[in-house]
Amino acid sequence: MTDPVLIVDDSLTVRMDLVELLEGAGIATQACATGAEARQALTTARFPLIILDVLLPDADGIELLTEIKQMPGTENTAVMLLSSEAEVRHRIRGLTTGADEYIGKPYESTYLIARVHELMRRARPESPSGQETILVIDDSLTFREELRGTLEDAGYAALVASTGEEGLRLAAHLRPTAIIVDGMLPGIDGATVIRRIRLDAALRGIPCLLLTASEELSAEIQAFDAGADAFIRKGDDLAVILARLKASLRAAHAQSGHQETLSLLAPKKILAVDDSETFLQELALTLRGDGYEVVLARSGEEALDLLAVEPVECILLDLLMPGIGGQETCRRVKAVAVTRDIPVIMLTGVEDREAMIQGLGAGADDYIAKSSDFEILRARLLAQIRRKQFEDENRFIREKLLRKELEATEARAAKEVAEVRAALVEELELKNAELEAFSYSVAHDLRAPLRSVDGFSAALLDYYADKLDSEGQKYLRYMRQSAQRMTLLIDDLLSLSRVTRGDFQPIELDLAPIAREIIGRLRQSTPGRDVDFIVSDHLLAAGDARLLAIALENLLGNAWKFTRHRDKGRIEFFATLIDGEKIFVIRDNGAGFDMAYAMKLFGVFQRLHSSDEFEGTGIGLATVQRIIRRHGGRIWADGKIGDGASFFFTLSGESHGAQIERT
Repeated sequence: MTDPVLIVDDSLTVRMDLVELLEGAGIATQACATGAEARQALTTARFPLIILDVLLPDADGIELLTEIKQMPGTENTAVMLLSSEAEVRHRIRGLTTGADEYIGKPYESTYLIARVHELMRRARPESPSGQETILVIDDSLTFREELRGTLEDAGYAALVASTGEEGLRLAAHLRPTAIIVDGMLPGIDGATVIRRIRLDAALRGIPCLLLTASEELSAEIQAFDAGADAFIRKGDDLAVILARLKASLRAAHAQSGHQETLSLLAPKKILAVDDSETFLQELALTLRGDGYEVVLARSGEEALDLLAVEPVECILLDLLMPGIGGQETCRRVKAVAVTRDIPVIMLTGVEDREAMIQGLGAGADDYIAKSSDFEILRARLLAQIRRKQFEDENRFIREKLLRKELEATEARAAKEVAEVRAALVEELELKNAELEAFSYSVAHDLRAPLRSVDGFSAALLDYYADKLDSEGQKYLRYMRQSAQRMTLLIDDLLSLSRVTRGDFQPIELDLAPIAREIIGRLRQSTPGRDVDFIVSDHLLAAGDARLLAIALENLLGNAWKFTRHRDKGRIEFFATLIDGEKIFVIRDNGAGFDMAYAMKLFGVFQRLHSSDEFEGTGIGLATVQRIIRRHGGRIWADGKIGDGASFFFTLSGESHGAQIERT
């Protein structure tokens, strides 16, 4: 027995009929008469499928459906609504609320059981062990059970059927991995079973092994003509059957491909659209006898509303109806991507060649005159469903081939991109090496004349100042300042170049002692300045010590520089947490800056203060930004003119064991 299906219906007759139908099909059940009983059952057990009446004495079935969908653990539970409410609006309400199926009362037993199997198959999780299922079709109970035991001992799951008809239904509902079928069966024989499997696009890939007691050579020929993958005589040892089975499965796995094509034997839903209630009921009665579920719509508008929420396998459409007629309904169906592939058979009582041409021109797949004899309609209906099945299969194959072609194209493109990138990286590294060598050479060549300009300017000022007037001395001082500034600019540019190249060696380190060492040098450079330095302890981080020292030297040096006009300077260095992220902060109470120009701060040669007021080249913060980015972090600033500035930075490799000071 399978996991139980929960049946919720206040009619004792319906409950008992459903229990008998399902348990006769090997499906366990649990029945409830009220919504309260159903709620209680759902708190104690999980069900793969719930068959739910829409009208209950203590609950609205659709409102109960909403409750069920919100309960924990029901994500994979399918719900089938049963209702005597025949109007399309009731069906739409149920399906839009979350029902997986909506079946009207009185229901067709064959369709209902088939649909239960299908919904449970979809809800059934894949076997974690990957166990393969073998369907055995044989009318001999003794041989059937003996073969079942052998298969289960070999690690397979086994299904059994005593007739070809039963075997085909199981194959459609449960999709076994392989089928072993006896040649001689009551009803249709084994060869016919295999032919029907091969004609069904959803099942044709299942390996089929034909068993026979016949010793005639023609029996084997007939088996292979029918499409069997292997022929086995019943007199053979069961080990031979297992060996043949394994060989067939190996061949099938080598060319298998997953698809969701609907089997011809699976449950089918037909939408019948006609304004004649008499014809609709007669048509529904006939088709339900063939195992179809027939959904009834009385107008084109109702049909379109229903198709928006419920898929069907075929549409039977009356030509002449009030409101939008059959031709316009057909055009609208074929204009929508979701429904355009559904076959449409136009039905009419009008014997008019022009009407037929117009109907087919509107997109109908077939055109049939109405008649009390439904034999032609049944044959045409089956033909349209079979045609759609093959089209679905071909579409699946085309999509699979296109996916493979796309994957191959993407792989080729990725390989080409990787090769081009590698070549570009190699070329870039070569160019960078050449540029670096050139820059050092240029820097050396520039420094020599600059030192000469600076030295001779200093000598002139020291030894020949009395021979120059004040204007000449001023020009010499300008020359010397420019030479010194050019030297500083060269040094800063070389520093900026170095921080973006070379080895990167991140380690766990404490930024606090590095900061204190830099502060000591700053105090020595300008003794006597009254500045409070407040550096938190244990500013732990992960990074390259050399690069982070350069970054701190620039940031702390800027803070020192821009607080020199304050009577009492204050510079802080600490870490804080913002939204769980560790952020380092260097804050001063110096000159500050206008936030309208904050985006310029980190650009090369960008300065927000004049060189007369505060010296500098405009390269320091650009260097800091490159160092922080090389660590995978980010840097930004906040400030106000005359009220100081704060610089914030993160390091992606920071030590999470750091002691954080929160401010």
